[in-house]
This record gives sequence, C-alpha cells and structure tokens, in this order.
Amino acid sequence: MATRGFEIVSTYADQDLHLPVRQTKQAAGYDFFAREDFVLRSIWRYDFIRLFRLIRNEHPLTDQDFKRASKILKPLLVPTGIKAYMQPDEVLILANRSSNPLKRGLILPNGVGVIDADYYNNSDNEGEIFFQLVNYGPKDVIIKKGDRIGQGIFMPFLKADNDQPVDQVRQSGFGSTGH
Repeated sequence: MATRGFEIVSTYADQDLHLPVRQTKQAAGYDFFAREDFVLRSIWRYDFIRLFRLIRNEHPLTDQDFKRASKILKPLLVPTGIKAYMQPDEVLILANRSSNPLKRGLILPNGVGVIDADYYNNSDNEGEIFFQLVNYGPKDVIIKKGDRIGQGIFMPFLKADNDQPVDQVRQSGFGSTGH
C-alpha cells in the first residue's frame, strides 16, 4: 500500500512531465518542474511606479488605485502538472529554491505553500500543485517547461489536545477553505 508520493495529473499524462525528485542523497526536498513555458513579468513593468509615487508623496489613493494595485501586485501560479498523495496526518510543504531569489528575483509571497492530504484528486483540478511566485527583479523571467521552480517536503503534523474534529470535506481546489 502506497503511503506518500507523486503522480502526474491525468490531463497531462502524455506531455512528458517528470515527477519531483531529490537531487542529492541527503536532500529533504523534492524538486518540482514547470509543466509549461511560463513568463513571470517583473512587478516593475506594471503601473506600479505610479502607485509608489502616490504613496511616497502621501497622496490619498482612490478605490481605483487600490483595484489597480491588487491586479498588479499579486503572485502568478506556475503549474506543475503534479499531484501528491499522503497520509491524513501529513502535509506537503512547498518551499522556494534557494537560488530563485538570489539568481532570478523570484519569491514565494506566502513564504511556504501548504498542500493538505485532501487536496489530492479534488474535483476542481485533480489536486494539481502550483507554485505562487512573484518576480521582483527588473526584467521578466522566462521559465521553460522542465525548469526546477520549487521544492516539496513531506512532513507529519500534530493536532492540539483540545482539537475538535471537523466534518467539513474539501469542496474544491486551490484556496478553497477560506478567504
């Protein structure tokens, strides 16, 4: 009986994708690869400078400014075509590659990603794993299909002594359990 691992999402089974792998004998993380070519535009290419000037000069921002900012300053979801299965008391932690910020200007804006066991085979996207990335560098970054984009680490987790059982079942995919 399999306890944890990776599979290719059925939609992409014939697209020559690679399952995550550890690169060295002592590596904790499994490297994930991009499912397709992907352009991560630099945040500096958007109308970000205008907003920065308004804030810097202490001009009040309008609702339209806030809407524009929320469209500009958000991560992009880089697809992997991979899903992960694990035990109910385990989690897959997604982390950035150490070279991404230094060499490519790419960051995970949420610090780490959390893939719960019940994300696997959800009805929205079959549990495909995406890496949220922001490009804070001065130029666009082109990620090629097969480039390493992040890593995943399986970990057990503990519940609090007074944890209350939750009967709610995952209804959908990415970001489905709250705001």
